[in-house]
Amino acid sequence: MAYYPTSFHPFLAATIIYIFFLVLYCPPIEANSDVGFSVNLIRKTSPRLFPQRLRGLSAMSETPQSPIIADLGEYLMELSIGTPPFKIYGIADTGSDLIWTQCVPCNNCYKQLNPMFNPQKSSSYSNISCDSNLCHELDTGVCSPQKQCNYTYGYASDSTTQGVLAQETVTLTSTTGKSVALKGIVFGCGHNNTGGFNDHEMGIIGLGGGPVSLISQMGSSFGGKRFSQCLVPFHTDVSVSSKISFGKGSEVSGEGVVSTPMVATQDKTLYFVTLLGISVGNTYLHYNGSSEIVEKGNMILDSGTPPTMLPTQLYDRVVAQVRNQVAMTPIVDDPELGSQLCYRTKKNLGGPVLTAHFEGGDVALEPLQTFIPPKDGVFCFAFTNTSDDRGIYGNFAQSNYLIGFDLEAQVVSFKPKDCTKNT
Repeated sequence: MAYYPTSFHPFLAATIIYIFFLVLYCPPIEANSDVGFSVNLIRKTSPRLFPQRLRGLSAMSETPQSPIIADLGEYLMELSIGTPPFKIYGIADTGSDLIWTQCVPCNNCYKQLNPMFNPQKSSSYSNISCDSNLCHELDTGVCSPQKQCNYTYGYASDSTTQGVLAQETVTLTSTTGKSVALKGIVFGCGHNNTGGFNDHEMGIIGLGGGPVSLISQMGSSFGGKRFSQCLVPFHTDVSVSSKISFGKGSEVSGEGVVSTPMVATQDKTLYFVTLLGISVGNTYLHYNGSSEIVEKGNMILDSGTPPTMLPTQLYDRVVAQVRNQVAMTPIVDDPELGSQLCYRTKKNLGGPVLTAHFEGGDVALEPLQTFIPPKDGVFCFAFTNTSDDRGIYGNFAQSNYLIGFDLEAQVVSFKPKDCTKNT
């Protein structure tokens, strides 16, 4: 569930993933250890129909990691907060910054299956004063009559969390079983949370580039301000996990890597890159329909949005070419599918291959990444349109690529990889 400070209205979709793992005792990885870590993302899907929204993320192996699970198109990251540690599952979201979870007392909250975090039971919990500089790291931080820093944080899906900004010890468990303890992490203790959350989602883990995201608060403690993800495709068996890696060891390099620069904007949260155009088979479609230079930073890389969203003028041209190159008749009589381009078939379509032409290189997308099955016997084109001039590169298209976000070098790197393999 991405946070957009502008009037961006992304498309929603849905998938479910839960992460379960046995925690073994191992010496904790200390901050400033110059050692990275990785965590697994495990998904149990219950696909909903295409107009809803998803989010996702993954990791590598011997570098720092934290458990993540996906739920209806969203991936949930497992971490613990407080002393003693209290386990939560929050949506891993590169499109927002704030880390938050539902807290008691919860006056207006959505239903969740697991118990809510009770700050009074944690010896390491402390509210942030509204006089503190930390209160102003979040644009919506305001002072309460009790001099606590209250916040309101909204998302493009019309979901909202309200509560108190606080500091806590956050503990993650890597894929090697070692715990990673981070002290003094700023997070939101949500007492009023509304929107399209389901009962397995206990909050959101913001992985954007802003000052209060998990990535920014980790900083260079683990050998560099960077992370990488490897997401399994949508219709992968639910027992196969995705991964996300943090710090040293999460670099994406070697043969076949395509790197594109991040584009700096006033919005520090979102990861903007430049898309020059899209090819459907051998047909090249310029981003804005002409040979003019495209605007820099016209696409957002968002693990929290499943479909790729294109400006309407580009989307219409892409869909027209896909129709021309798929030798099947689209479904036109199913109201559940709406206006989505869908086909009746027992297996994924044979083509065409789409190519995203980023500044710096090309990323090829097979049908596995561009068509998803919202229900048995149906595959739908995993793209949609937006009235905005900027688009979103969603997590369907990000699957089966090792994608590295290097916040120090300000580049995003893509490397084709079978993310169902744990190597």
